Amino acid sequence: MVDTADPNDTPAELLGTAIAALGTQDFCPALTAWLRAVVPYTFTVVFGYQGDNRPIEIHDDFPQGRRKVFVSDYVEGPYLLDPFFLSAVCPVPPGLYRLRDLAPDRFYQGEYFRTYYMRTEIAEEIGYFAHVPGDAHVVLSLMREDKIFSQPEFRRLSKVSPIVTALMAQHWSGLAEVFATHATQKPELTGHGLDRLTAREREIVGYVLKGHSAEATGQALGIASGTVRIHRRNIYAKLGISSQRELFARFMDSVA
Repeated sequence: MVDTADPNDTPAELLGTAIAALGTQDFCPALTAWLRAVVPYTFTVVFGYQGDNRPIEIHDDFPQGRRKVFVSDYVEGPYLLDPFFLSAVCPVPPGLYRLRDLAPDRFYQGEYFRTYYMRTEIAEEIGYFAHVPGDAHVVLSLMREDKIFSQPEFRRLSKVSPIVTALMAQHWSGLAEVFATHATQKPELTGHGLDRLTAREREIVGYVLKGHSAEATGQALGIASGTVRIHRRNIYAKLGISSQRELFARFMDSVA
């Protein structure tokens, strides 16, 4: 865990330091030092999101050996199935959210969680969501390796959410300009057999891999859950596969 704060500083002093650092490269370390004084946690990562663009990684304090999974691998394609990405581009109102509260009903049985997310080896991820001009969004994730955030801890972090999101929105107010000059469009589900699927089938692939049950997918698309299952069988037959793990592998090959 990175912490550059003076151990003798009070939370109020740390907040003052973060406010004073707005618009400078010291802002993220100062903000996270204050948040860790509110509730201790292990890692921080900040991503910027805007529509169909690939995410922009803004800040992290991962050790080098962990950064590949959390950042490099994530932006290559798994982000498309990430509840935080999907909730940022919807978007949800500014505030603090637990990943599990934004995740689909079968998220923890889904292949995104089992194949990618479990590799992060964290106990819980929560995130502050902020909106910035230009239809862009910033998510500041707090992660713990050892245990989930307790309800009292989450409440403490939620109470400071208006301050955190206001600071985020001010500091990253120019994020849309960064996207305009550096961002690339998200990949399409084509190639590796996925281009043989109909538009509806590709839509259902997305719901399946994100962790939606047939019932939840049907409700979202306005069709019967039995119809979703028929589509899923047809998808597997067209691709010559028999499991969600194989489907996830095709997805990753397609977006890589």
